[in-house]
Amino acid sequence: MLALVTGGLHRVGAAIAARLAEEGYDLALHAHRPGAPCPELAQAIDAHAVRSAVFPADLADPADVESLVEQVTAYFGRAPDALVNSASVITEGAWAELTHSEMFRHLNVNFVAPLLLTRSFAAALAGQPGVVVNILDQRVRNAPIDQAAYTASKLALASTTRVTARAFAPNVRINAVAPGMTLPGDDYDPDQWSRLADAMPLRRNSAPRDIADAVAFLASAPSVTGQTLFVDGGANLESYARDFVHMMRDA
Repeated sequence: MLALVTGGLHRVGAAIAARLAEEGYDLALHAHRPGAPCPELAQAIDAHAVRSAVFPADLADPADVESLVEQVTAYFGRAPDALVNSASVITEGAWAELTHSEMFRHLNVNFVAPLLLTRSFAAALAGQPGVVVNILDQRVRNAPIDQAAYTASKLALASTTRVTARAFAPNVRINAVAPGMTLPGDDYDPDQWSRLADAMPLRRNSAPRDIADAVAFLASAPSVTGQTLFVDGGANLESYARDFVHMMRDA
């Protein structure tokens, strides 16, 4: 088995790739620029003796997107069995300040690229079974007002999960995972992360392994398609006016 994981060298993408290595998948790891897998992923690749290769591509560049699956197929001598659309860009920005360039940068990477990769993936399979998992964000259930371009792009990708699942059936199953707070960025205060976890319905944030386990489940569930699995500590059950980075900060 072979999986193409976009954004697969670091953070959540790397956790997903490592989990798929546990399932015996060889790994085609997309990255925006050349690089090496993070130590945890490199260890998983060695431990499970799977093949891996890194494929640099700019997902905002249509030529790079259109050729990515072809490059993977040529390198491994076969089409991928699974595609995980994990790569994304995110920036701050209010709706009133939204610019054309910022909107289309997010749409190209977070929405258009996953759709074009799905199309290329299905074509490369040539009628054989395959699975796509789109990584969304729990905000697609109750969107906050922050990060306008990112929010719009994730809402767009979420809206296509069901229709593409129908369009590419019966050979390709298409599902999505919507994480909550999973890895803190530099903008979080030291104790803010734990306070936010306590505010979730399940009193916990999602961990990279939680997201990876959800992807592995969907990859192995032959009767599941067109579904979005929220893995977010219950965050989607609530409505938050602001993004989490703006909540429960130190005074």
